[in-house]
Amino acid sequence: MLRMAHLLIVYHSKTGGTRQMAEAAADAAGEETQTTLIRAQNAGPDDLLSADGYIFAAPENLAALAGVMKDFYDRCYYPVLGRIEGRPYAQMVCAGSDGENAVRQTARILTGWRLKEVQSPIIVCTHAQTSEATLAEKTIPEDELARCRDLGGAMAAGLAMGVF
Repeated sequence: MLRMAHLLIVYHSKTGGTRQMAEAAADAAGEETQTTLIRAQNAGPDDLLSADGYIFAAPENLAALAGVMKDFYDRCYYPVLGRIEGRPYAQMVCAGSDGENAVRQTARILTGWRLKEVQSPIIVCTHAQTSEATLAEKTIPEDELARCRDLGGAMAAGLAMGVF
């Protein structure tokens, strides 16, 4: 019996936006792959080593990658270095106004692991510009969640077909 491809989705979310994005991607992965959805603070090197491909989802805080997500990369970087090269990834960022810097920071880290970006990053902008709006629980619009589902479905299909 063939082993089912394994998609790992690692995310951090404080106000719910990134969680909704990650859950949408995981739901769309469906039965194409074995899919693991895990919070960054609970993920470790063994999770990365056991997966065939990845989606990384993080908020951008103060024009930078969220610290909890950076901590995940810090804890896992050297234990998996040279052991996951060539595996496919995509990323999603939930941002108040921009998101580009978090995308760049993540891509730079993943370049060090020699992962292969197989889909363009998704940035969902919540337009949260006040402290109240930034700290408030987020509701991601359906059209944005559809983009996340498309990404999750495409990653799962690509892994299942061995395209990546």
